Amino acid sequence: MESQGLVFNSVVFLFCFLPVALLLYYIVPGRAKNAVLLLESIVFYCWGGVRYLPLILILVAVNYIAGLLLGKAKGRAARLALLILPVAVSAAALVFFKYTNFLIETFNQIASAQLSTLSFLDVLPLGISYYVFKLISYIADVYTGKTEPERDPIAFAAYVMLFPQLMLGPIVKYRDLAPALHNVKNRCSAAQIEAGAEMFVFGLAKKVILADSIGALWSDLLAADVGLANVSTPLAWLGILAYSFQLYFDFAGYSEMSNGLSRMMGFDCPANFDLPYISASITEFWRRWHISLSSWFRDYIYIPLGGNRRGLPRQLFNMLVVWALTGIWHGANWNFICWGLYYFVLLTIEKVFLLKYLKKGRIWPHIYTLFFVVLGWGIFTANVEGAALPLLMSRLFLPSGGISAVYYLRNYGVLLVLCAFCSTALPRKIWQWARRHTPVRLVLLAAAMILSVAFVVASTNNAPLYGNF
Repeated sequence: MESQGLVFNSVVFLFCFLPVALLLYYIVPGRAKNAVLLLESIVFYCWGGVRYLPLILILVAVNYIAGLLLGKAKGRAARLALLILPVAVSAAALVFFKYTNFLIETFNQIASAQLSTLSFLDVLPLGISYYVFKLISYIADVYTGKTEPERDPIAFAAYVMLFPQLMLGPIVKYRDLAPALHNVKNRCSAAQIEAGAEMFVFGLAKKVILADSIGALWSDLLAADVGLANVSTPLAWLGILAYSFQLYFDFAGYSEMSNGLSRMMGFDCPANFDLPYISASITEFWRRWHISLSSWFRDYIYIPLGGNRRGLPRQLFNMLVVWALTGIWHGANWNFICWGLYYFVLLTIEKVFLLKYLKKGRIWPHIYTLFFVVLGWGIFTANVEGAALPLLMSRLFLPSGGISAVYYLRNYGVLLVLCAFCSTALPRKIWQWARRHTPVRLVLLAAAMILSVAFVVASTNNAPLYGNF
C-alpha cells in the first residue's frame, strides 16, 4: 500500500490547501513561481509523513547532476555510463521499496524458506511508481538529445515533485513541461485558469459521484455478510461490471483533476484517458486507457528494444517484455503479472490475425472488447481480499445460484445507466454545446461542483484506487 498524503477529493485539500497554494502561486512574481511550486509540492508530499522525503530529494539530485554531466560528456562510453547510473539508481529504489517483500514471499514459497519480510516496506513512498518513470524519461531524453539538460535545480525539482501529478501522475515528460517552467512572464492566463477549473470540477464529479458510488456495489459483494461465494452468476457479472466503471471513473477522474490543476498553474498536459470503453479492439483500448503509461513503455522500452522493425518474432518478444513490465508496474502481486500477460496474449492474437476482421465489424468488435476488458479487471482485482481469482472465475463462468441480482439492479440500476452514458462521447458533445451558451455552462458547472462538494463533505473522500499501485 502506498502512503497517502492529501487526496484531491478531501475537504482539507479543497478548502484549505488548494486555495492557499493557488493564491500564493498567482501573487508571486514569475521568477519565484517555481520556488513556490516546489515548496507547495514538498508540503503536499510531507502531509502524510516526512519519512520518505530524503528519498525523493536524493533521486532528484542524482538525476539532476547526471543530466548536467551527460550534457557535457563527449565519449560514447562516458555518456552511456551517465545514462545507466541514474536509471539504475532510480529503478533500484522502485524495486527495493515496491517489490522486496514480494520477492521474499515468492522465494519463501519456492524454497520453503521462512525469511521475514521487511515491515517498514508495507507502506510505499508516495508516488514512487510515477516520479521514478519521470526521472528515467528525463535522463533518456537528455541522452538521445530530445531535450537539453535542466540547469535550474529548482525548476527540475518542481517538475519531478509537481503536486498535481505527484500521487497518481500522469507521467508527463520533462520536455513537455519545460517551456512553461521557463515562462516567467505569462505562465498563467485567464483562459488556462478557466479551462483548468472546469476540468478539475468534472474530474472531481467523476471520482466522488460516479466512482465512489458505483464502487459500493462491488464492495457489498465482497463484504463478509454477503461474500462472493454466495452470489449468483448474474450478480457476479454485475459486480465486476460495477468495478470496471469504478476503476475507470476513479482513475480518469483523478487524472482529469490533475490535468485541471496543472492547467490552472500554466502547464498544459495531454489527456490520460480518451473514452476507452468505446473501443472496438484491445489495441484501441490501450491507446485510450492510461495513455501516459502506455506511451512511456512504448518510447522507453518497446522502441529501444527494436519495436516492430526486426520482424514479427522479435516484435512479439518486445511486446511480451512490455506487458510483463506493465503488469508488474501495477503492483507486487502475481495477479498483476497474469493481467499483463493476459493482455499480451490478446494483443498478439489481434496483431497476428484478428485486427483486420475487427476493423470490418461494427457492433461485435465493441462487445468483444468490453467483454475481455471487463474480464481483465476480474484478474486485476484478484489480490483484493474476498475476490480470489478461481472463485470469481467460477462465479462468472459456471452458472450458479445464489443471491439474486434483482435487488442490486433496483438500487444501482440508475447509477449503472449513468456510468454507461458517461463512458460514451455524448457528455463531451453536450458540454461542447453548453460552452457556446454561457448560462447553461455556468448552471451545469455549478451543479457539478455543488453536488461534488456535497459528496465530499458526506465523507466519500475515498483514496484513489490507483494510489495503491
